[in-house]
Amino acid sequence: MVAIAQMSEMLMKVKPYFAMVFLQFGFAGMFIIVMIAMQQGMSHWVLVVYRHLLATLAIAPFAFVLERKIRPKLTLSVFLKVMLLGLLEPVIDQNLYYVGMKFTSATFASATNNVIPALTFIMAVLFRMERVKLKQKNGLAKVIGTTLTVSGAMLMTLYKGPVVDIFGYSPESGHQNSSAASSGQHWAAGTLMLLLCSVGWSAFFIVQSITLKEYPAELSLTSLICLMGMVEGGIVALVMERDMSAWAIAFDFKLLAAAYSGVVCSGIGYYVQGYVNKVKGPVFVTAFTPLSMIITAILGAILLSEQVHLGSLLGACVIVTGLYSVVWGKSKDDQILTSAESNKLNTELPVVWENSITKSAHDILNGPSVHPEIHVLKISHSGEP
Repeated sequence: MVAIAQMSEMLMKVKPYFAMVFLQFGFAGMFIIVMIAMQQGMSHWVLVVYRHLLATLAIAPFAFVLERKIRPKLTLSVFLKVMLLGLLEPVIDQNLYYVGMKFTSATFASATNNVIPALTFIMAVLFRMERVKLKQKNGLAKVIGTTLTVSGAMLMTLYKGPVVDIFGYSPESGHQNSSAASSGQHWAAGTLMLLLCSVGWSAFFIVQSITLKEYPAELSLTSLICLMGMVEGGIVALVMERDMSAWAIAFDFKLLAAAYSGVVCSGIGYYVQGYVNKVKGPVFVTAFTPLSMIITAILGAILLSEQVHLGSLLGACVIVTGLYSVVWGKSKDDQILTSAESNKLNTELPVVWENSITKSAHDILNGPSVHPEIHVLKISHSGEP
């Protein structure tokens, strides 16, 4: 029984890590599938609407059944936060991301996502969800890591550099039309859109963390976000996409892109992120972003023949270094917090004692008292009572 309890406790500890790693594989697959669908002419405005329509249909039944007894009341405050969440990630973040990816590449787009942990950390500090003590190593590591991450993003934006033939593809091979379309002003504009979408995604994690404290039902919140994203995205799409033929969809890569990104990346993704966000916080949720960049780079080179530029490679290395500096500092914060809570629990011990020698003698003759007095003996850190 003890071994089973220990194994169960260990699984609970590693579950957030496995969940986030699984999610990064899902995101990497989405980057490739969506890129192919957009190359076939799919409108990103329409994709966002269909994506969240399918996500709502997939998640809502589970939310209705599984959280029927624990779902809190939907107040006006929660509804307004859901509207903001639906605007930040489904509408602003995803549309900017798709356009930025179209102007650059799937590999470059996933690499710029590495700035999200630093942006999330900065926002968490501003909203007092994270504390920074520069006199401690962990606080200094988080500040240095954030600076490096932002510097890496700037390097990727300002310096493109020559093509680096990492995966055995020559610069002449592959999609030359994509490379030509991604040059000059398009590349700079795409990079700017990707960085702006990272700001929107970081803000989403902060608002999601705040909302979960007021509405602690992850599946129901996920369904509401997807529903609101579909409605708000539909309004934007009707304004921006005037060609009604763009809404036509068949059993092809366009439908696969909408279904895969909707169910895996929006439905399951929002739920997993919400669960881990509630358990570990928004900074932890974003700490696994570089994994999707590595997976996407490999898949992009194999399936799309995408070219990796030196600026992207150098910037990504700087970003990853900064990111794990932030993660190291965050992990030390958790250790300090756990140690402090443990010490606090150990400073108060319940001790049963008697008030006088007379009462002790009475117990010897007549038996112990049925209701002995319970006192709390406070122990100092030196061990003295």
